Amino acid sequence: MPDIIINGPEGRLEARYQTGRGDNPPIALMLHPHPEHGGNMNNKVVYTLYHAFLKLGFTTLRFNFRGVGRSQGRFARGEGELSDAAAALDWLQATSPNARGCWIAGFSFGAWIGMQLLMRRPEIEGFISIAPPANIYDFSFLAPCPASGLVLHGADDRLVPPESVEILVEKLSKQRGITIDHRVFEGADHFFSSQLDKVGDAVSSYVKAARAAAAA
Repeated sequence: MPDIIINGPEGRLEARYQTGRGDNPPIALMLHPHPEHGGNMNNKVVYTLYHAFLKLGFTTLRFNFRGVGRSQGRFARGEGELSDAAAALDWLQATSPNARGCWIAGFSFGAWIGMQLLMRRPEIEGFISIAPPANIYDFSFLAPCPASGLVLHGADDRLVPPESVEILVEKLSKQRGITIDHRVFEGADHFFSSQLDKVGDAVSSYVKAARAAAAA
């Protein structure tokens, strides 16, 4: 799991990178929670996502947004962080130009950034959105949503009420050609403190099934 430095819009971006298995493995980018509330690439949910994709053979990257850890710059209210994510994906694609697929995964604030990146990059074939903060940020830009994906949420999440996520999922599910797999974890809080293994299993099973269906 080598440490790497990516040239971002505001300077260096600290990252962790691991190559996948086989010839031209698919790639996946992980996005962490809010930088001003302790979010970083070592967050337990992000770490769980990272390893779920690694186990599936993906070349996988997670990184710190500007101003977090050794990444340079300052928090930029989402616009700058979206630019950081785009730069990280550019780097990942440059190192894997023949990758057989591209996925994005984000947790909380990272889920909001990830869905914006999804709208801008048609090569992204699927997404994982964990506890998307639909009560805090506007997700109306997902019209239309360009890809199907998995949305996970905790039934006991006090930071992002389940009802707000249900409304978002309902809107996305009505779009033609889009299927949203929405799974609510009973007893789980915003950070899925006692259910990280279940999160990893859900992500692995979903991605495996989605890729198999796409290849059929």
